[in-house]
Amino acid sequence: MIRIAIVEDDRQVQQQLVDYIRRYERQFGRMFELTCFSDGDEIVSDYRPVYDIILLDVQMARMDGMAAAEAIRKVDPDVILIFITNMAQFAIRGYAVDALDYVLKPVPYFAFSQQLQKAVGRLQRRQRTFLAVPVEGGLRRVSVESIYYLESEGHSVRLYTEDGDFLSPGTLKSFETQLAGKPFARCNSGYLVNLAQVTAVQQNEAKVGPYLLQISRPKKKSFLEALTDFIGGESK
Repeated sequence: MIRIAIVEDDRQVQQQLVDYIRRYERQFGRMFELTCFSDGDEIVSDYRPVYDIILLDVQMARMDGMAAAEAIRKVDPDVILIFITNMAQFAIRGYAVDALDYVLKPVPYFAFSQQLQKAVGRLQRRQRTFLAVPVEGGLRRVSVESIYYLESEGHSVRLYTEDGDFLSPGTLKSFETQLAGKPFARCNSGYLVNLAQVTAVQQNEAKVGPYLLQISRPKKKSFLEALTDFIGGESK
């Protein structure tokens, strides 16, 4: 579960942000764990890097959001920071603490939800998984997310990835077993496609990264169903 801290000294705005996050949960089917602080010094005191996202008001009575962000960054380089402010010029300073972005007060739901979506997307991209793939002379570590597709070539499989393509001994079926639970599906008997890399489907072709792959008639229904299920899950 994604953990969010809200640091806001205006109780009304703090409650509005809580309500917006709950609305986002209902809209996209996600769940967040929320913790609220009423000033920057409260979150900085005995801070531990347990949050994924921190929403920080810039102007607060005892410790402003920028000072709090600087203190947090000293012990937590990974947490995503989003500033909540009524003055855009303060938000520009956010680059010094690697803030993702800012939302201007009064906070509209749409702008807030866009920033939250961006933060969730960044968290998802960090959660990479890897395969140890046998190659001639050893093993190669491959990010699953970087794979476009796998192609059967006799007694070997060619992997097409964002870092180029290479050959690995084995069968497409064995790779399919290793990738069970990941968003991969066959568009024909010889191709195993990463659904996250599919950008378009037209007639009997799938656009997978820079590649155009044929969708066979026997696999078309199951491939499109898998793609539809994946896209539906991504949008939640």
